[in-house]
Amino acid sequence: MVKQIQVTCAIILKDEKVLCAQRSEIMSLPLKWEFPGGKIEKNESPAECLKREIKEELNLEIEIIQTFKSNFHSYSSEKEIELMPFLCKYLGGDLILKEHRNVVWEEVNKLDLLDWAEADIPILHSFMEWFDLKGIK
Repeated sequence: MVKQIQVTCAIILKDEKVLCAQRSEIMSLPLKWEFPGGKIEKNESPAECLKREIKEELNLEIEIIQTFKSNFHSYSSEKEIELMPFLCKYLGGDLILKEHRNVVWEEVNKLDLLDWAEADIPILHSFMEWFDLKGIK
């Protein structure tokens, strides 16, 4: 039986740049880039999870602006994740790395130059298309 895991991720905007997090060497998918977030806990909404995870992992405060379509990704025959992306605005906090190796604030047109985790790639492309359509400056 396939274990399904619900995971949230934040596309955090600040000054027209997006926060990208690099997984550590000891995490699964080592050194791959991702939108930060985490697993939803029992009795927790996706939005509550995302705010908690961003505070715990990066010490940042965010405001959720909108959702994007979830991506379902199978990493093995036993595990599938539903990755739920949220567009977020950076509100504040002094960045502290607790789980990731590195983070960068990257320009949207350079996001696809990073080596992304497979589950994040469709979300990356959806966000880049949305950003281009919005004509955000």
